[in-house]
Amino acid sequence: MSALNTSYLRPKEFILSGFTGMESYQAWISIPFCAMYILALVANVLIIYTVKVNHSLHTPMYILLATLSIVDLAMSSLTIQILKIFWFNQRAIAFEACLFQLFCVHFLSSLESSILAVMAYDRYVAIYNPLRYMSILTHRFLAQVLLCHFLRDITLICLLPILTSRLPFCSSNVIPHCYCDHIGVAKLACTDISMNSYLGLFAISSIFGLDIIFITFSYVLILRSVLKVGSKEVFHKALNTCGSHFFVMLYFYTTLLFSGLVYRTGQKVLPEIHIMFAALYLLVPPVLNPLVYAIRTKEIRHAFLKSVLNKSSNSMKQSSRC
Repeated sequence: MSALNTSYLRPKEFILSGFTGMESYQAWISIPFCAMYILALVANVLIIYTVKVNHSLHTPMYILLATLSIVDLAMSSLTIQILKIFWFNQRAIAFEACLFQLFCVHFLSSLESSILAVMAYDRYVAIYNPLRYMSILTHRFLAQVLLCHFLRDITLICLLPILTSRLPFCSSNVIPHCYCDHIGVAKLACTDISMNSYLGLFAISSIFGLDIIFITFSYVLILRSVLKVGSKEVFHKALNTCGSHFFVMLYFYTTLLFSGLVYRTGQKVLPEIHIMFAALYLLVPPVLNPLVYAIRTKEIRHAFLKSVLNKSSNSMKQSSRC
């Protein structure tokens, strides 16, 4: 009878511990977090707007950039939970809201990884077979690839909150984190969580593991193609572009693996360091991606300046007529 009852035990809400032991510094820590959040919002909105209004940018590369910016907007907005802890000490989160946040964190991360993988293939085709670039990466093909990745990600990630919702929670409801994370929530259950752990590992391997392998393979082929050309100018140009992309991917996947391994292996890392890495994992990629993928791309810069200048000239003409 007791076993039957405990299977339905669940708290009404969870309490997020936040940055334990750093409460006196929260006001100061919130300043860079808020600044990065605003920067991520502004930069990604500008990229989406620039790609949308400039028909010359309606090519696979820039469509992928705009798609990545949409995901980054959603991902960076998850830091509102962290800012609520900083500013209002609002640590309570409803059980259902926690599961939804858990889903969003992992689903948006998987989408980010999927888009990075498709972007790596885009760069490979552009360098390896530039003459057939538009015939290979058609809008139809791009939509199909993105849809396949979307369905893969949502199917695997949906299982995480579903399994977590079925766990009994009969002791602590304090999550040692600043937002809801799958294993962080599952570890509070008063039952065996092997299924959750194995499923989480399977999802990570199927999504992030395969994406990392594909990205690595694509960039190896890019490097091989550049070396075959033998031109120093082409080599430096490719190295500059791929080096920047590689840096962003390295940060994204390193923080992801660090957070996952700390939870699963039980490595003794200071909670403050683990939580800080996890928080920056949500914020840094949405800030870095526009800087590396778009602002350094002269077509985006020129298109944005053209849009701004056209608007200003139109407004000046209208004012002169008045």
